[in-house]
Amino acid sequence: MCSNCDYTIHGRQHHFGWDNSIPPAEHVAPGSTLEFKCLDSGNGHFSRESMVADVSTLDFTKVNPVSGPIHVDGAKPGDALKVEILSFKPCGFGWTANIPGFGLLADQFKEPALALWTYDADTLAPALFGKHGKVPLKPFAGTIGLAPAEPGLHSVVPPRRVGGNLDIRDLAAGTTLYLPVEVEGALFSIGDTHAAQGDGEVCGTAIESAMDVVVRLDLVKDANLAMPRFTTPGPVTRHLDSDGYEVTTGIGSDLMEATRAAVCGMIDLLCATRGLSPEDAYMLCSVCADLRISEIVDQPNWVVSYYFPRVVFS
Repeated sequence: MCSNCDYTIHGRQHHFGWDNSIPPAEHVAPGSTLEFKCLDSGNGHFSRESMVADVSTLDFTKVNPVSGPIHVDGAKPGDALKVEILSFKPCGFGWTANIPGFGLLADQFKEPALALWTYDADTLAPALFGKHGKVPLKPFAGTIGLAPAEPGLHSVVPPRRVGGNLDIRDLAAGTTLYLPVEVEGALFSIGDTHAAQGDGEVCGTAIESAMDVVVRLDLVKDANLAMPRFTTPGPVTRHLDSDGYEVTTGIGSDLMEATRAAVCGMIDLLCATRGLSPEDAYMLCSVCADLRISEIVDQPNWVVSYYFPRVVFS
């Protein structure tokens, strides 16, 4: 338990999807510190004994549980919720899966695949992948957001103006996130915790891992934010930068097709140089390689680059 926290939100206090009619798990004053016992995005479906066949039995009505919601006293539409992300306590186990029909290259990777991860939750030493790979870890919450003003139940999968499934790796410990409030009380929820992810999360999953998250919630009155914004405490890629990168590119007039080409190029490169299967290369890219828009002004073609950290195989 968090000795310095005002509230603890337990794993059973979760919900699926965004709905501003869900009763709050807690009412808190601005400035309160809360510990969330977050479930993984599979809602505990996978274990250390899981097999690839378990991918096909995943219940998609029970994925991406988020803990909350939290009613912040005095929050009104037009305000911003200030979320200081203080710490993560991971569980030491995680999973990555290729889920048929999901992911950037779903048309190419049609069969299920599963990678299981065991890592040191105290030291966060790089997690082993196969015989030679070691993935640096950086815990963060993939889903972090507020209830939208529009009534009814909304899927937790797509990100929204009020946050949600943002999957921004840099929403890690020390970062401060600002979210636009659309409903009274803000109704904050958090979940989908990851031990590591590449920018893009191309196969649709990262190192999905249950963990405890501590945040402080405060208000910025009349902020009138159009979209979420955040501030990081320092460099954001230091855990990956030490040995440089292998980089593939995609070039074309369609940004999505250029992105697909860059990722396909990296999968081909890893298969050719590291002896990985295409499925393993795809999942490994999803947890540690970063997509970047390198050029978007020299029409009619744009450039997308895909950075794979060489430290993984050092």
